[in-house]
Amino acid sequence: MDETPNILELEGIVKEFSSVRVLDRVSMSIRQGEIMGLIGENGAGKSTLIKIVTGIYQKTEGTVRLDGKQVNIPDYITAKGLGIGIVPQEFNLINYLTVYENIFLGNERNRGIFLDKSAMRGEARAQLAALKMPLDVDKAVSDLSVAEKQMVEIAKAMVLDARILIFDEPTTTLTAVEVQHLFALMRKLKEQGVTMIFISHKLGEVLSICDRVTVLRDGILVSVDPVADLDTTIMARKMVGRDFSQVFPEKVDSSGKPPILEVENLSCPVLPKDVSFTLRKGEILGFAGLVGAGRTETMEAVMGLRKIEGGTIRLDGKEVRIHHPREAVDHGLAYISEDRQGKGIVMDYDIPKNISLISLKEKYKKRGLIDKAKEAESSEHYIKEFNIVAASKRAALRFFSGGNQQKVYLARWMDTKPRILILDEPTRGIDINAKREIYEFIHRLAEDGISCIIISSEMEEVIGMCDRVYVMREGRIAGCLVKEQVTEENIVFNATGIQKGMKQDG
Repeated sequence: MDETPNILELEGIVKEFSSVRVLDRVSMSIRQGEIMGLIGENGAGKSTLIKIVTGIYQKTEGTVRLDGKQVNIPDYITAKGLGIGIVPQEFNLINYLTVYENIFLGNERNRGIFLDKSAMRGEARAQLAALKMPLDVDKAVSDLSVAEKQMVEIAKAMVLDARILIFDEPTTTLTAVEVQHLFALMRKLKEQGVTMIFISHKLGEVLSICDRVTVLRDGILVSVDPVADLDTTIMARKMVGRDFSQVFPEKVDSSGKPPILEVENLSCPVLPKDVSFTLRKGEILGFAGLVGAGRTETMEAVMGLRKIEGGTIRLDGKEVRIHHPREAVDHGLAYISEDRQGKGIVMDYDIPKNISLISLKEKYKKRGLIDKAKEAESSEHYIKEFNIVAASKRAALRFFSGGNQQKVYLARWMDTKPRILILDEPTRGIDINAKREIYEFIHRLAEDGISCIIISSEMEEVIGMCDRVYVMREGRIAGCLVKEQVTEENIVFNATGIQKGMKQDG
């Protein structure tokens, strides 16, 4: 029997919003120096529970104890004072401040009455070096990729010197290599006695890093088990309350089909560099690589979001010039950004407004006025098509789960009737059920002749969905893996440059 004392105890926690109960008498305890996994579908109550622990929400009923003593946590400042820190799922960074300024915001180092900027820069570099992310600490956060912003959030939590650290989906934009760096740091913190809560939809990662796993379903505690008693199938069954079938649909075979998009020697001022690739009609094509490899930048260039210095883009064999996203849309291209909340959905808009944004002028305006009835009819269609779960279609998207936000974002682009759909980290921060629904939808699109490109840091996602995968390294194509070559080992070898000479296939 484990004699390690409990550091955090939650007893009978209830949380209600407008008489709707989202947490129903949840009780759990976490031991000193353990890593506790917290899993459940979107809407299961995970985020609500940790927001109570960090003072962002106030419990309706129940008791919170720290070191055996009852505590009240009215706000996040109090939580920090008690030694509780969090790496949030959605970034809480200020774009116009630098990396080091964001890391120490609210926890500044002083030298007398002045800020000790030299000390903060040095500490920031040390924290990022521990994460194997050697960023320029004087760089503005607005110039960082999503994965780099994630590392800044992690470093920001590290400098708190917290006793309890909560990681809310910290690996959603990180590749396997970056995840291993993070896990190495977490294990080091564990040796130092730091207690951690790890929230993730990646069940394999939960098994890899956690000591025990807590499962929530519909606001109710289902179980707390040692990882030795679990596997991914058991965990998925506990989350959804039933046996869970295969996540990935059968792969689409596009070999022999004509190319719809051909990119040759594409170059931009920074990234990409001399990139060439082809996309076939009805194909699900994968793009893999480490953070900063140039995958997102390549697709932004194709979409007219980046200035192109050289290269050729052909659609159906004809050269096209795309200088603006509107031109890309007119050519039948659609792009789901990896930064869902920053560059995708409008958080304060409802479902109809979000879906109709791109198609508004062509489909919903008549004599200068928006046809609200037509807009509402279209949104109803997509709510059914994507199984979007919402108490009201008129509610702002900030109140939706990550999975439902992503479905609305996808619906907006499908409303443009695209021929090519580019999806950048399409399942970031969404649960296993919503993932499966999105995978099945992408599969149906391919069967209907719509071509899809998936950029993903989830190795399992690329391998499970794609027959052909381009791997990028340092802004260039390092290799193209085909069918049986699409393995984790080959992707890592090409992404890191350890192995050369893989078969190339255009």
